[in-house]
Amino acid sequence: MLKKWAILLSALFILAVPVGCSSVTQQQSAGQPEQQAATGAGADQTDQTGAQTPGKDAELMVSAAASLTDALQELKSGFESEHPGVTLTYVFGSSGKLAQQIENGAPVDVFLSASGKDMDKLQEKNLIKQDTRIDFAKNQLVLVANKSSSLQLDSFEQIAPDKVEHFAIGEPESVPAGRYAKEVLEHLKLWDSLQSKLVFANDVRQVLTYVESGNADLGAVYASDAVIAKQVKVLATADSNWHKPIVYPGAVVASAAHPVEAKAFLDYLQGDKGKEVLEKYGFTQ
Repeated sequence: MLKKWAILLSALFILAVPVGCSSVTQQQSAGQPEQQAATGAGADQTDQTGAQTPGKDAELMVSAAASLTDALQELKSGFESEHPGVTLTYVFGSSGKLAQQIENGAPVDVFLSASGKDMDKLQEKNLIKQDTRIDFAKNQLVLVANKSSSLQLDSFEQIAPDKVEHFAIGEPESVPAGRYAKEVLEHLKLWDSLQSKLVFANDVRQVLTYVESGNADLGAVYASDAVIAKQVKVLATADSNWHKPIVYPGAVVASAAHPVEAKAFLDYLQGDKGKEVLEKYGFTQ
């Protein structure tokens, strides 16, 4: 709850800034150097050589795809122990909606997307620091059902519309997993015949909830989601040729309050400890 208030207060502060003051993005677009508004706790400092150094008490705001929830929660303590004074605060959701929030000025330091498409949109608008962009993980799309389900199939190709009452997928316009699911169903020429059966979720974790609760017979989620779900079973894995590559890009947001710490977090994701945790939760490199 406190984190939500912190975000709200940040938004109110931005609104309260006098008209004569320029935002960091506006300054950069005008060719002016980025300047720190304050040099107190939490602000990145500049040493005598001009290089940035981490601030003492930085709250790093990370907007991340919902499918990364469990892996990032486990990575939190390790990163914070290696970076004293830095606190990670996560906001999870669909990549499309998170990208839209950044476009609307949300105070975010790092964006971790489940789709290159959503990151590309921000890059085209110069809303991320392009030289920090990395691809830190990959994933697979799997077909799941409730553990008690009697459905007998071991491929997406075997989905019979007349035997399915509800099929849950993410909303294709804003949820990357839903977009990949649509690509698979279109490739298999099942999209049109399943229209009346589809239940659209706000993010991939909601798809899991629908299947676990029995409100959907089938669901399309990432392999990493299936790893942590106790009430579902994996029926099949989609052929990677049926959809665009599932790659997770990350980048420092152009207006980041703590760019040094943000870059350090991306480096941590790519380090041995980061890779170990990501692989534990079903992601690949």
